[in-house]
Amino acid sequence: MSKPAKNGSAKPEAGAPCAPEPAPSAPIPASVAAPDYLDQLMRLKAEFENYRKRVDRERPEYIRLGRGEVLGKLLPLYDVLRKVHQDVQASHNDTPLAKGMEGIFKEFEKLFREEGVTPMEPLGKPFDALKHEAFGTADRDDCAEGTVVDVLQNGFLLQNRVLRTAKVRIARRPKKEDGPAEPGPEVKK
Repeated sequence: MSKPAKNGSAKPEAGAPCAPEPAPSAPIPASVAAPDYLDQLMRLKAEFENYRKRVDRERPEYIRLGRGEVLGKLLPLYDVLRKVHQDVQASHNDTPLAKGMEGIFKEFEKLFREEGVTPMEPLGKPFDALKHEAFGTADRDDCAEGTVVDVLQNGFLLQNRVLRTAKVRIARRPKKEDGPAEPGPEVKK
């Protein structure tokens, strides 16, 4: 039997069990006791390889998108320089300014060719909402309705994808002028 200690708690006698011993159980299988670390490692390695391959596949697309963004920002500058170039060619054809402008345009053409940028040529073709923006219509009898008749701003393709849409006017059939309005049926009140 236990003797009370000075602080009031019972102290077990030597050799007396404190708690019943657990009954011996069957051995725990290794798969339950310790996770299969090798299997987890192999799965993690396979996931990482798949990730690496996906990134390698997507990298050229991200590079192309980045190039497209930069080239898209250069197009307004190109438009301004093209307008100046046309004015210089019309008035100062054999001056150093005209030769300098010609050199600038050769460099732009070289850059565009290397990057896969091509100008659209929509004039005389049917309107395509994916490549063109309609900025008005023009009454025309000489071409089919919906045909591009005027290009306000050139559009460009980057490797067959639209870099910038072309701003165009499209043809429509002119309204036929009718004579005086014919009286309609009378309405009785």
